[in-house]
Amino acid sequence: MSLRAQRLWGALLLVVLSAAPTTMVEAATPSANPSSKTLTASTRHGTRRGVRHRRARRPPPGGVYARNAIVIDPATDEVLYEKNSASAVPLASLTKLMTDMVFLEQDPDLGRTVEVTRAELSGGGKTQLRNHEMVPLHDLLHMSLMCSDNVATRVLVRESGLSPDDFLAAMNRKASDLGLVNTRFVEFTGLDERNVSSAADCAKLLKTAAANGMIQDITTTRAYEFRTARRAHHIVNTNRLLYGRYEIRSGKTGFINEAGYCLATWIRTQGRDMIAVVMGAPTNATRFADVMRLVQRTTSPAVVQTHP
Repeated sequence: MSLRAQRLWGALLLVVLSAAPTTMVEAATPSANPSSKTLTASTRHGTRRGVRHRRARRPPPGGVYARNAIVIDPATDEVLYEKNSASAVPLASLTKLMTDMVFLEQDPDLGRTVEVTRAELSGGGKTQLRNHEMVPLHDLLHMSLMCSDNVATRVLVRESGLSPDDFLAAMNRKASDLGLVNTRFVEFTGLDERNVSSAADCAKLLKTAAANGMIQDITTTRAYEFRTARRAHHIVNTNRLLYGRYEIRSGKTGFINEAGYCLATWIRTQGRDMIAVVMGAPTNATRFADVMRLVQRTTSPAVVQTHP
């Protein structure tokens, strides 16, 4: 090889060697720390999402997302807040407050064990109960009020000693006696959207139901366990406010698509009792957040607030 050719090859080799480290570093960057770019992009994306999320969660004018709401002082029946509180709307499983009151008025033997049948299971939705399972009425009452079990509620009605028509008539008669002018029941569980009431009526309904010591005790029980011959049962109260900072004296949740998420609850805070009802909330979490906002607003010095 000539001297000129050797110099040319040497120059070419020098160029290749000098470029190689840079090429190797750039190629290795993504795999050397594969999470760095992903984390940075995720963080930036998460921040933008977070801003949007916080804006979406800001309560609307009037303070609550629910379509209908009311807060009353149960000692005086003074209205502390209201939003469309007289409108008749589906009340979902808040129905069970009336159903279980009427059931208890029949003076049942709550220790009696009864059979669950396919008639109650059909169309009853989610339940822990099984066909031919034998369950004491006392345990079924807990399931009806704590986790809103439709099958348990149907068994209670069947075992009440009243025919279905007579039981339904007793529910509507009691609603009339209580002055629930916007309330009408066509079945026992709340699955039918034709069961309607107003937020104001539901506040009165809860106040009356909570006067029953057994209903008050059951609706403020966080968790309950019992065993049948077939299996062990563990049920949890669907009222999340029981796990928070407020003293809850009673409460009931409800949901069907036509009603949205509903909650009626009796709260004691700062030495003051309040009954709050929200109906037509868009999510499960929203109904509890709505009630907490209403409680905070009504415990601060303010006049009665009304919103269209």
